[in-house]
Amino acid sequence: MADPSSYRPRPGEIPDSPGVYRFRDEHRRVIYVGKAKSLRQRLANYFQDLAHLHPRTRTMVTTAASVEWTVVSTEVEALQLEYSWIKEYDPRFNVKYRDDKSYPYLAVTMNEEFPRVQVMRGQKKKGVRYFGPYGHAWAIRDTVDLLLRVFPVRTCSAGVFKNAARTGRPCLLGYIGKCSAPCVGRITPDDHRDLADEFCDFMAGRTGTYLRRLERQMAEAAEEMEYERAARLRDDIGALKKAMEKSAVVLADATDADLIAVAEDELEAAVQIFHVRGGRVRGQRGWVTDKVEEITTGALVEHALQQLYGEESGDAVPKEVLVPALPDPVEPVQQWLTERRGSGVSLRIPQRGDKKALMETVQRNAQQALVLHKTKRASDLTTRSRALEEIAEALDLDSAPLRIECYDISHLQGDDVVASMVVFEDGLARKSEYRRFQIKGFEGQDDVRSMHEVITRRFRRYLAEKEKTGEWADGEGLSGDARHPNGDAAPDDGAARADGRGLTDGQQLTDGPALKDDDGRPKRFAYPPQLIVVDGGQPQVAAAQRALDELGIDDIAVCGLAKRLEEVWLPREDDPVVLPRTSEGLYLLQRVRDEAHRFAITYQRAKRAKRFRSSPLDDVPGLGETRKQALIKHFGSVKKLRSATIDQICEVPGIGRKTAETVAVALAGATPAAPAVNTATGEIMDDDDGAPETTADAPGEPVSAGTPDERRGQER
Repeated sequence: MADPSSYRPRPGEIPDSPGVYRFRDEHRRVIYVGKAKSLRQRLANYFQDLAHLHPRTRTMVTTAASVEWTVVSTEVEALQLEYSWIKEYDPRFNVKYRDDKSYPYLAVTMNEEFPRVQVMRGQKKKGVRYFGPYGHAWAIRDTVDLLLRVFPVRTCSAGVFKNAARTGRPCLLGYIGKCSAPCVGRITPDDHRDLADEFCDFMAGRTGTYLRRLERQMAEAAEEMEYERAARLRDDIGALKKAMEKSAVVLADATDADLIAVAEDELEAAVQIFHVRGGRVRGQRGWVTDKVEEITTGALVEHALQQLYGEESGDAVPKEVLVPALPDPVEPVQQWLTERRGSGVSLRIPQRGDKKALMETVQRNAQQALVLHKTKRASDLTTRSRALEEIAEALDLDSAPLRIECYDISHLQGDDVVASMVVFEDGLARKSEYRRFQIKGFEGQDDVRSMHEVITRRFRRYLAEKEKTGEWADGEGLSGDARHPNGDAAPDDGAARADGRGLTDGQQLTDGPALKDDDGRPKRFAYPPQLIVVDGGQPQVAAAQRALDELGIDDIAVCGLAKRLEEVWLPREDDPVVLPRTSEGLYLLQRVRDEAHRFAITYQRAKRAKRFRSSPLDDVPGLGETRKQALIKHFGSVKKLRSATIDQICEVPGIGRKTAETVAVALAGATPAAPAVNTATGEIMDDDDGAPETTADAPGEPVSAGTPDERRGQER
């Protein structure tokens, strides 16, 4: 715990001008970002007597190890920079609203040639129009099903669309009139886009135009005695009105507004937002946050506005935003909203009439959300705190292990040996910190050597990052094991992030921009745990401790959790620690261990499946997926392709003589794949019997002996 006076800037150093400031901890992580009209006056508040600070502000300033600031010209620039830094650094002490659920939106992909209507969750994408959020996905689907009678916009996935275009046959919706079937050319791209624009206009609240137009067309059809067409139009009108009835009118004059209400106590705050478009409530959502420092309702509203509109522009920012309290000062926030919309935005507190009555309803929703959240969280916080305290007491730790890392080794009979690292902070999984490893130091099955290698690689990187940031005391440095023979710090050790989609082992994965040494966020292994848990008994624990000893690390505790009797093993101890079966600490350790096992075996299975799907053609330089599939389609299998002549290979469209020679040479040097096995009879099937070899076009997985349960038992 740092003394704020140790890093307090000298008098006169801090400018008396608008700006944004950042507090960093001892690991150079940004832990708090704030803005100020006067940096000098604002920062001075943090360096007063600790007894006068809000408890959480006191925790923040004692956790920090340095403070820095950036001067800007105006308060609007400060607001924009503060939002950018909060989004980039994700500081732990800033107000961060957490959605109480993942809200579904009705999305129209206007960035595609043929826009598609679908349900979307998560981060918004550029070029997509969103409507909502809705409380339930089924509410979106019901609305879309009604509107497709009038606006038959495409709703199918890219794969279904391409398949229909290839076969020349539309899907079922195309046959029943709920899709205009652009896949088979029944409508031009421009006409289909116009249809999507009309759909968006209706969802945006401009409903009167379409209803009047349909009513006029229905009357004309009746006059011309086209009764069937008039009946269809009547049903279309009924469908539109039914869709409109799903959201009652709450504000007159087709008002577009967002209403934001805040319910708070000393520690937490809940925010509720009602999105009103065309006078109707089109969506509702809620957020909950911890109050890190003493903060006013106006400041909570300001943070909510930043999160709500930080990525929005144009009509996504309404003309009117109604709030329970105004930020202080309000002018920069209002100017920022106006810039995002491109026209004037009214930010005010409703005083009377329908808007005040609706605000009271939103306020009641916020209060109920806060009560519900505290009811759910009270026992959860208590349980997690008790679990961490029990672990600290059982393992004789100085303090509760707020960050726990768990490691597990997985393989299938010695093949595809991998390891996982999962992270729990404050008793909760932090999946963005998960890592996975390929065992590279040796071949075969040896869980103890594998555990030693993984712990060594992980903490070698920790020491390397620590040295780069200058955290070493005089005379310290990486040990010999943590360096390469040439004396340089160890390079990337080949670990991959948990959310690495399609990346090979050894690539760095991030949630945003590439991490840099000086951007305030640690690289992959820069933040150490207080406790290491290994999946295993005494040998695995000894291997992990030996790896730490070799690196000179003596401030991280190690334990192992053995599956058979759920015993907790400690280094250099002959007898395990036995926690009561009803212990919350044991339950937390089990959750951590099971999560590491799940993550490891998932990675191991993915690697094995990828290896089984490989083909000799994968190693042919310059041969892409399309031409590989063309070769397999032409010859039927790799075996027949291997026996073909160069002239026969040249007959395949898109394959020239040089490529054909390369393919022939590659296949001649490749080892033939193992024959497929009929799992019902045990019979070995030849390619000519109808079992294709493993190819990119027809993936297969060799079947090992034994039943499925027996095969699962061979996995570690």
